[in-house]
Amino acid sequence: MIDFKDQFLLDPKITFLNFGSFGACPKPVFEKYQQLQLQLEREPVRFIVKDGMELLANSRKQLASFVGCHSDNIVYVTNPSYAINTIAKSFPFKPGDEILSTNLEYGALDRTWNYYAKKAGAEYVQQALSLPISSKEQVLADFWKGYSKNTKAIFISQITSATGLILPVKEIVDEAKKRGLITIVDGAHVPGHIDLNIEELGADIYTGACHKWMMAPKGASFLYVNKENQSWVDPAIISWGYESDNPSHSQFLDYHQTNGTRDFSAFLTIPACIDFMEENNWKEVAKDCRKMVIDNAQRFCDLMDAEALSPINEEFLGQLFSIPVSTADPMGLHDLLFEKYKIEIPVPKENDRCYVRYSIQGFNDQKDLDRLAEALVDIRKTSNLLA
Repeated sequence: MIDFKDQFLLDPKITFLNFGSFGACPKPVFEKYQQLQLQLEREPVRFIVKDGMELLANSRKQLASFVGCHSDNIVYVTNPSYAINTIAKSFPFKPGDEILSTNLEYGALDRTWNYYAKKAGAEYVQQALSLPISSKEQVLADFWKGYSKNTKAIFISQITSATGLILPVKEIVDEAKKRGLITIVDGAHVPGHIDLNIEELGADIYTGACHKWMMAPKGASFLYVNKENQSWVDPAIISWGYESDNPSHSQFLDYHQTNGTRDFSAFLTIPACIDFMEENNWKEVAKDCRKMVIDNAQRFCDLMDAEALSPINEEFLGQLFSIPVSTADPMGLHDLLFEKYKIEIPVPKENDRCYVRYSIQGFNDQKDLDRLAEALVDIRKTSNLLA
């Protein structure tokens, strides 16, 4: 595996095993980002009104090609939380309606759906998925137990956050279509991580982060809405795009792309991200990363006297692995790992379980995971943070 450490700006004194949270920029992408910001500051009016808009259109087209959809159906947003807030705020709820989801979703988006559903007299249903997962069929059977005659849409992560699991979203979307449901997918961890073709997936609505596995600067994500559903999706901010004086060919783009003064330079780096991945054969890099994740997974489960959350294979695992741990103080464990052992790694809590979730990216090597293993062994011996 090639060492890409010198291609990133990360602190070399820190063992960085938390790429999944906010990603990290390669140097060429960050340099492009700074060039764009300088261009903005040197002539802000022309950049915001003309030059930047042309760059934005090109960037959106390249992103659309990368994720497999038409460029008129995708807009940039700062993060998936923004995207799902846009959808949930606009969703045509009626009293008694239900949105079917799982108990493994990202906490911020659980809050989003609960807020808007309650406001409308509807219900956000978090159907429990049994852990550990034994098979794809088990996930499907568990999920559809939550369906009722009141279900109007499904909301599900393609890759879960705390547990780092790849869910059988294609099969869920296909079944949801048969039942006449709107399909909304949180793909925050997907672009640049596992293969993605939104049109082949068939989801009505999809959001993904570019600042995670695509390695863009922070605050670069997207919202996809197919044409059949664009009419009810209101912009989060009403601005010049609404009833535009100079409307484009797409009301969806006008409404959601033009929403006030902002530095949208991060959105414009996507072509540089794609170039970086192509120049460095990132599909092979990702393949090596997945192998490292899988090769080490059982070792960590044995170390923590835990059972893996799924079969240890590429059907359920990408470049993330969540090790079940027994701790009463996940934040204390996180802080100790960082402060004493110089390891940046999340310790998420979800439902009644806690995990240590490692991410593997091109700059990681086996020594990084060995340091984590040594640290966990030492913590079990010297503190009461791990049972």
